[in-house]
Amino acid sequence: MVNKYKKQGSWNFLIETFEEIVGKDGVIRRKDELLTYECDGLSSYRQRPQLAILPRTTEEVVEVIKICDLYNIPWVARGAGTGLSGGALPLEDGILIVTARMNKIIRIDLENQQIVVQPGIINNWVTQAVSGAGFYYAPDPSSQIICSIGGNVAENSGGVHCLKYGVTTNHVLGLKLVLPDGKILDVGGCVPEMPGYDLTGLFVGSEGTLGIATEITLRILKKPESVCVILADFTSMEAASTTVADIIAAGIIPAGMEIMDNLSINAVEDVVALGCYPRDAEAILLVEIDGLEVEVKTSKQRIAELCQKNGARNITTANDPETRMKLWKGRKAAFAAAGKVSPDYFVQDGVVPRTQLSNVLKEIEALSQKYGYRIANVFHAGDGNLHPLILYDNSVPGAFETVEEIGGEILKLCVKVGGSISGEHGIGADKKCYMPDMFTEDDLEAMRCVNEVFNPRRLANPGKIFPTPRMCGESANKQKDERFKGVEQF
Repeated sequence: MVNKYKKQGSWNFLIETFEEIVGKDGVIRRKDELLTYECDGLSSYRQRPQLAILPRTTEEVVEVIKICDLYNIPWVARGAGTGLSGGALPLEDGILIVTARMNKIIRIDLENQQIVVQPGIINNWVTQAVSGAGFYYAPDPSSQIICSIGGNVAENSGGVHCLKYGVTTNHVLGLKLVLPDGKILDVGGCVPEMPGYDLTGLFVGSEGTLGIATEITLRILKKPESVCVILADFTSMEAASTTVADIIAAGIIPAGMEIMDNLSINAVEDVVALGCYPRDAEAILLVEIDGLEVEVKTSKQRIAELCQKNGARNITTANDPETRMKLWKGRKAAFAAAGKVSPDYFVQDGVVPRTQLSNVLKEIEALSQKYGYRIANVFHAGDGNLHPLILYDNSVPGAFETVEEIGGEILKLCVKVGGSISGEHGIGADKKCYMPDMFTEDDLEAMRCVNEVFNPRRLANPGKIFPTPRMCGESANKQKDERFKGVEQF
C-alpha cells in the first residue's frame, strides 16, 4: 500500500488513505468534531489537529504510522485524554492516533496473575474483569473510572496505592509496540525478570515519544485478607505531615496515605456531601492498611497512637467495604470538586522527600499570599507527591500567565529540596521548560540520544518532554539530513 501513495500530496488524499485502513467511521475530519481532541486534561493549552484516526488493531496502527512515516506527518497518540501535562496536546500540522476503540481484553491468566489488554481499556475495567476471582489491578489514579491503560503506561501513572504497590511500571510485564517507522517490537514478557536491556521500563513513562503500545501485559494481585481505612483530622497541616513521616519511621508501609487541606475538605463536602470530613479541620489524613488480619489490626493500633501523639482530634476507622469507599470518595473527587470553588484551576505534580512536606507546604502557602491566588492542597503524602491546585479565573487578563509562574515556582521549590518536577502526570508540554532545573545538559543529551534511536525523524509526539528540539550531535544531524532527502512533506 505504501509505495502506491508516494507521489500523492493532499490532505484529501490522506483522508481517503486513512479511511481505507480504519474505515470511514475511524477518521474524524470535521472541525467541530475535532474540538473534542484539541486538548487533554490540561485544558489551558489547546490546538486542533488536522485529523483524528481511531484504529482498532495493531495492524491498523502499523499502517497508519507507515503513512505518517512516508509523508513526514507528525503524530500524537491519545488515550482517554485525561492527562494533566499536555502530553496529548495535538500539533497544528499533525494527526492524532486515538486508541479509544482498542478497548478489548485479549487474555486473562489467573494462574500466573496476568492480564493482556489493548491500550484503550479503562483502568477500572481491569479490576472489574478479575475481581470475581479475587484479583485486582493495583495502580489507581483518581481518574481510574475514565483514564485508559495506554495513557497510564505513557505517563507512568500512580494513584492512591502507589506508596506500597508502586506505579504503573511496577505492574507492566510486557508490551507490543509499534515504533515510529511502523515496525512491531515485543518487549518484556510473561516472566518478571527478562535478560537484556529493560526496554519495557524504558518505554513506560516515555509519553508517546518512542511509539505506541498496542498490547499490554499487566500484573494482577490477589485481594488482601483484610483492609482498613483510617481517617484522622488535625488542627494544623504540620501535624498531619509529621504524622506521615512518623508512620513510615515506625516501619509501617500503608497501602496509601493521603492528605487534604481545609480548602479541599470544604470543596468536597460542598459537592459530594459525605458528612464525614470535618469542615473545621486544617487537614485530614487518610491511611489505608491491608494484608493479613493480624497485621492490619496491629498496624491500625500503632497508627492511631501516632495520630494521637501529633494532636489528631478525631480518628475514624472503617473495615467494611461500603464505609471504606465512602471515606475514599471525597479524595477521589477532590480535583473535580475544585471546580465548585473556582471557575478554573491549574494543578501541578511535584515530589518532595516526606521529611520536607511541612516546610514545602509552608512555602506554597507563602506563594499563595505573595501572588494573591488561593492554592488547595490534596496529595499522595506517603510518597511526597504534591498536587497543589492553583485557583484562578481565566477570564481575567494575565491570570493564567501568573498561575503558570506560580506553578513554576512550586516545581523549582520541589527540586531545591531534593525532589522532582513530576510524580505521575509526566512532563508533556507543560513542564518541559523546567527539565534543566532538574537535569544537567549531559543528562538531557543522553535522553535525546535514546529518543533518536526510536524516533529519529521526530514524528512521534514531537515538542514534548525536552526543553528545546535538537538532535544528538553532528553525526545524528548528518544521518537525519540523509534520511530526509527526497521525502515529501505535507
